[in-house]
Amino acid sequence: MTRVWAPLVLLAAVAFAASPLLSQGFSGFPPDRFPIPQVNPPVQPAGYAFSIWGLIYAWLIVGSGFGLIRRWDDPDWAPMRPWLLASMAVGAVWIPLANLSPVLATVLIFIMLGTALMALFKSGDTDRWWQQAPIAVYAGWLTAASAVSVGLLLGGYGWLPETPAALLALSLGLAGAVATQYFLHRAPSYGITIIWALVGIIVANSDPLNVAVTALAVIGILVILALRGTDTE
Repeated sequence: MTRVWAPLVLLAAVAFAASPLLSQGFSGFPPDRFPIPQVNPPVQPAGYAFSIWGLIYAWLIVGSGFGLIRRWDDPDWAPMRPWLLASMAVGAVWIPLANLSPVLATVLIFIMLGTALMALFKSGDTDRWWQQAPIAVYAGWLTAASAVSVGLLLGGYGWLPETPAALLALSLGLAGAVATQYFLHRAPSYGITIIWALVGIIVANSDPLNVAVTALAVIGILVILALRGTDTE
């Protein structure tokens, strides 16, 4: 059974990367998809930050291809493969389903995040740049995306004003990110990806300046960086 997972993971990675090309694409939720239109919500990073998807897609394909060719039945790669496959399989159909409903999109993001984090924690110690690093960047961005989705729902459905919604969602996302990085000290690319998202949030909230959201993002960056001085593994 171990030998079956490697080609399936590569196939899922290719399907995941091809999904934007084979669908109508996704450039964020239109403001009017929410009862309260979300125009430039403070929880959302600047547009350039989403370019990281190109790196994620490419790295997952290359890493999965390396795993198939060079580590087909390597026991160090085996534990993470079913979880990564599950996450990317959901990701391959996420765009058309997300275009139906922001709520459904959020549920699916959390499924993708949970399975990606399981894959990250189960990733082995060999071939770090081919096995662990692409999963870490993928899981890091999903952590940020899940917080953004929660913030959009809180603000878009009127449960909280936009800035309190952003602060609550980002606080929850940062709590999860800090815990993950603390217990998975060997995967610094996870934390670097969180920092990338937080910088995007700072840029998005710079004009006009949203002091509260910017301050929380800065604090999050400092905490992630401070974790590099710990040793939990």
